[in-house]
Amino acid sequence: MKKILFILLIIASISGCNNPFAPSLDKSESTGSAIGDLTKIEGVFQNLQYAYTFRDTSIYGRMLSDNFLFSYRDYDLSFDISWGREEEMKVTHGLFQNAERLDLIWNNIIASTEDSSEANIVRGFNLTITFNPTDIVRVDGRVNLNLKKESTSGKWKLTRWIDESNF
Repeated sequence: MKKILFILLIIASISGCNNPFAPSLDKSESTGSAIGDLTKIEGVFQNLQYAYTFRDTSIYGRMLSDNFLFSYRDYDLSFDISWGREEEMKVTHGLFQNAERLDLIWNNIIASTEDSSEANIVRGFNLTITFNPTDIVRVDGRVNLNLKKESTSGKWKLTRWIDESNF
């Protein structure tokens, strides 16, 4: 009897089981993803929202072209400040590391021009940055984005970000 029970136990362990709380790994090729499709401009905005929500610089960095340029207006000094991709990644990494929570909401597209390889999108946004429960910053404004489609992958990359916010 013990021998039969032992054999049944071995057969059961070899054949596996269908535990709904530990499903097997899905190895099928799927196009579905929590991240937006970068071959579409809306996918860029979805990825930006995802990168901010989950404070993920790897997702963010994949969307920036090598010659990316960020610009904003320093109203205290009354002139524009710009920096390239490397500095943008450092600044964004610092924001992502120091914020407890980032909530980015995309609003209406105000202006849009697009052809097969380049696009310019001006879109409103609301960004709430929670550093801690007593230090919350709200930024409202517009982004003025220039994008270029890579010829090899067909994915859109950000080439220029002009921040037109109240910050």
